[in-house]
Amino acid sequence: MTDIDRLFTRLDALLDRLEPLLPQAPQQTDWNALAFRWRRPGYLQAVRHPQLLDPDALLGIERQKDLLARNTEQFVRGLPANNALLWGSRGTGKSSLIRAMLEQFAGQGLRLIEVERRDLADLPEIVEPLHGREERFVIFSDDLSFEADDPSYKALKATLDGSVAAAPDNVLIYATSNRRHLLPEYQRDNQDSRAVDGEIHHGEAVEEKISLSERFGLWLSFHPFRQDDYLAIVFHTLQRMQVPFDAEAVRPEALRFALERGSRSGRVAAQFARDWAGRSAL
Repeated sequence: MTDIDRLFTRLDALLDRLEPLLPQAPQQTDWNALAFRWRRPGYLQAVRHPQLLDPDALLGIERQKDLLARNTEQFVRGLPANNALLWGSRGTGKSSLIRAMLEQFAGQGLRLIEVERRDLADLPEIVEPLHGREERFVIFSDDLSFEADDPSYKALKATLDGSVAAAPDNVLIYATSNRRHLLPEYQRDNQDSRAVDGEIHHGEAVEEKISLSERFGLWLSFHPFRQDDYLAIVFHTLQRMQVPFDAEAVRPEALRFALERGSRSGRVAAQFARDWAGRSAL
């Protein structure tokens, strides 16, 4: 083997190692799907088996469910509707409620695009191919929070309101967060506040943080469940799972389960129901 042959052999081996590390070519979008994920270097990946949820399975958040359903119905009918921020306690059904909207309105053209927080800087690229399509797209970003210098925060802010490029009228943004203003709030931010004629005027740091969340026209707050609400969700979930149960036997076990986790939430109730169903079937 000549030196040239050996060189080409080594180059082939090097390319074989580098190929898995190279970005994949963008794929064609399958617009027949109900849900999508944004993937870099820049394409919408169809979700073949989306996790849909029956709205009737969600208890304890009736007001939030009614308001988001009304806003979503306005949207799929081509009427004015607002971007929505669902914020509050963990495990109270924020992301589940958004998935339930897909179940309820998919037949009317609603589609869901899941975008991770780190990819929100790509929002202009994400919405560009959606212009002019018949479907109605909700961009869904779960568990949203930012640092002040996060570039994706600036992109989201511009897309919601303030960019020179118009957002498509068939796109809304639904986001969930544990923070009402999406950004960390520090005590020092309030030190710049001042009183003018008896009114409090916030400093620039506070105004900047409030300005992002205010771009969402619909705010829905979620709070920890009371004990009776938690138990109602447990019983309702077991009934939907068609698991025979004695409420008096389930009640103390469900409360103990929640106590061990330090939370009475819909998520904990569903976890207990699955545990109880599995134990009962053994």
